[in-house]
Amino acid sequence: MVTQEKLLHNISQIPQVNIGHFPTPLEECPRLSEALGGPHIYIKREDCSGLAIGGNKVRQLTFTIGDAVHQGADTIVHGAASQSNHCRQAAAACSKLGLKCYLRLARDHKSIVQGNLLLDHLAGADVEVVDIPFGPELEEYKLKFAEKLEADGLKPYVVTFPRSTALAAVAFTWCVAEIHEQQNQIGIDADWIYASSVGGTQAGLVLGTKALGMKLKTYACAPILWEGKIERICDAANSAADILNLDTRVIESDILNTDDYIGEAYGYLTPECIAALKLVASTEGILLDPVYTGKAMACLIDHIREGRLDSNDTVIFLHTGGTPALFAYNEELVEEHNI
Repeated sequence: MVTQEKLLHNISQIPQVNIGHFPTPLEECPRLSEALGGPHIYIKREDCSGLAIGGNKVRQLTFTIGDAVHQGADTIVHGAASQSNHCRQAAAACSKLGLKCYLRLARDHKSIVQGNLLLDHLAGADVEVVDIPFGPELEEYKLKFAEKLEADGLKPYVVTFPRSTALAAVAFTWCVAEIHEQQNQIGIDADWIYASSVGGTQAGLVLGTKALGMKLKTYACAPILWEGKIERICDAANSAADILNLDTRVIESDILNTDDYIGEAYGYLTPECIAALKLVASTEGILLDPVYTGKAMACLIDHIREGRLDSNDTVIFLHTGGTPALFAYNEELVEEHNI
């Protein structure tokens, strides 16, 4: 176990760039809590992290692009699904820092120049939608593409697993340190933190709470089916612990993660997600997203209604952002019986 001061000191030693608005707010949601008749709910507003409408990847990119700059890179190569929040925030970070940005996005059912993809173009990234599946094949493509850029005289840095996931865990260990301080200021000691994650975000939350000896337990809702996810999360957490010179170790039993709210597939809406979006917007004026936070909130709502959480509990919901994606799902969201 370490103190908050020691943890923050260790984090400060990691190469990073100043691209976001931190700390992000921890906001009480009394009308949402009342509507659900359940626990006291607070939302950690990673959607307020600045940089092209914010999101949790701003915190992660603080370290991944920090790593790139530290290595002398002048170019960032990234790629994911066509409506990737991570890519949108990477493009904006590169604009802010004067770096070149190449995005290679997997063609899918939302490869339309709207939402995040529109913002990629506005930020000035070199964007190409490619006929390569999102996943290991796209990661391999990114690495080979970077070799071509290097042959052309650039100094590329590829945002990819496992380094990016480990640095994401570093980033969300930092997020936990913020929450620790904010809880002290507000006078709460939350029981649970709910999030959408299948990688570094949950890894950092678990590592941070364990390192600081907090009672706060992490429950994550996976947005995508990912083989070996528990091992992946543990590996990211322990790699982050090594980077941060922490003795803390995360084991598989520390990881609580469900696939139950994915729906048809990654990036497809569910009725429960739409209901959660509407409830949070109509009670608190906070906009969730249709791919990640809407589904994680649906999970939290179910757990409250099932009695797994009660009015004596305090829950923090991690709003990981993704708001621009709402505009790419306008047709589904305005269908009859939805809105």
